[in-house]
Amino acid sequence: MSNILLNVNGIEVIYNHVILVLKGVSLKVPEGGVVALLGGNGAGKTTTLRAVSNLLAGERGEVTKGSIEYRGERIEKLTPAQMVERGVIQVMEGRHCFAHLTIEENLLTGAYTRRDGKGGTAATLEKVYTYFPRLKQRRTSQAAYTSGGEQQMCAIGRALMASPKMVLLDEPSMGLAPQIVEEVFEIVRDLNQKERTTFLLAEQNTNMALRYADYGYILENGRIVLDGEAKALRENEDVKEFYLGMGGSDRKSFRDVKSYKRRKRWL
Repeated sequence: MSNILLNVNGIEVIYNHVILVLKGVSLKVPEGGVVALLGGNGAGKTTTLRAVSNLLAGERGEVTKGSIEYRGERIEKLTPAQMVERGVIQVMEGRHCFAHLTIEENLLTGAYTRRDGKGGTAATLEKVYTYFPRLKQRRTSQAAYTSGGEQQMCAIGRALMASPKMVLLDEPSMGLAPQIVEEVFEIVRDLNQKERTTFLLAEQNTNMALRYADYGYILENGRIVLDGEAKALRENEDVKEFYLGMGGSDRKSFRDVKSYKRRKRWL
């Protein structure tokens, strides 16, 4: 395993002092890797990302057990702003853009923490436009009047303006047409390979995520029930049946035995 950038070790997260959402979640993200957090709605994916970026407090959530280390440093007590300074940027689900600002103004808001002056910002803006040519065409349009795909690209582009080491990407495919989803994932791969940006992405579209990730963790009810190389997960019978909708009809007769074994193993 190459250098571990992020090490989440046995964390529990509680909301409003009573609701236990994550129950002992552990995962590792190697430097320069693309790691997918998979699972249905309410499995705990977004909460895991927020625990890493320290955005839980705004939702009245807190990490009550376990530890989170970024580059070997414990980060649970840092503010979201301190996480940004360390190069960890979260792209929220739902394409959060400032509706009344233009695409370019939105992108520039991502550079406010930078210390390398206008030249550095301008160079990164050009780079973002190279990755997202559509944004360059729409740069003077108000974000409110752009498409869902363009807003998602804008949200990712804005994160890149901070020159992040690691991007936490929450449900990038949500509500987008399949071909746009593919485009977004292609850009993630490109950024990973060319800029060495590390990605931890939460995604319900298991099929797509496992095509682009190196490694995956599957969450159910706040626990990790399965993890492995993306290729192995794609070929795993349980993953096919539960998450890729590929349960073969010839397996019906095994159902009782299988589901019993599986229940024992997964719980």
